[in-house]
Amino acid sequence: MYKIEAKNIHTFYGKTQVLKDISLAIRPNTVTAFIGPSGCGKSTLLRCFNRMNDLTENFRLDGLITIDGRDIYSPKIDVTLHRKKVGMVFQEPNPFPKSIFENVAYGLKVNGLRHKKFLAETVERSLRQAALWDEVKDDLSKPAMELSGGQQQRLCIARALAVEPSVILMDEPASALDPISTAKIEELIYELKKKYTILIVTHNMQQAARVSDKTAFFYMGELIEYDDTSRIFTNPKSQQTQNYITGRFG
Repeated sequence: MYKIEAKNIHTFYGKTQVLKDISLAIRPNTVTAFIGPSGCGKSTLLRCFNRMNDLTENFRLDGLITIDGRDIYSPKIDVTLHRKKVGMVFQEPNPFPKSIFENVAYGLKVNGLRHKKFLAETVERSLRQAALWDEVKDDLSKPAMELSGGQQQRLCIARALAVEPSVILMDEPASALDPISTAKIEELIYELKKKYTILIVTHNMQQAARVSDKTAFFYMGELIEYDDTSRIFTNPKSQQTQNYITGRFG
């Protein structure tokens, strides 16, 4: 059983087509990397899975996307509830101007959950999952903005985890971070896939090779190749893929 399936996806911003006939299937508890040059459509596809593109004027999607067998663009889907199940971590850390505790508890409170013991337990569990608990446990009332960039990004991951998603989308989650913070995020991704299905957009070839089980290479809105990461990086079928991963273009 696949966790996520995309079939014959075409996307448009107004009259401009961005994705052209994309089909791929993703198994649960795996990390899938989307690679390709800027403007190839990988972030657009990523945002199709939590319907973030709906917020963009004149966006249109043709085709079928299912998560756990459910058509996520069906009129019956509660989009707010859907986004709770598909967490998103952005390129730049974006903590709220609140305390560490309030950042993690935010999604729970928005959903009407106010029980103090439950909130405290969920905040601790989420921070532990995000490998941040030991660094902040003695000062949860500290403003999130005072954390380092790497800590802020792990806090944003904790915030996404608190509402118990089943899928986590990451759009270049380490591109704004130093090498040490990047290594921590990569270790975290490896741990999180035991419980979650993760899709990551990255420009960093080494990162894709290190963290992902499957890699999808996009070029000019088309999915050129999708295979096991080890095969993509050692023996790709497409010359375009070979040229990209060896730095000949992109």
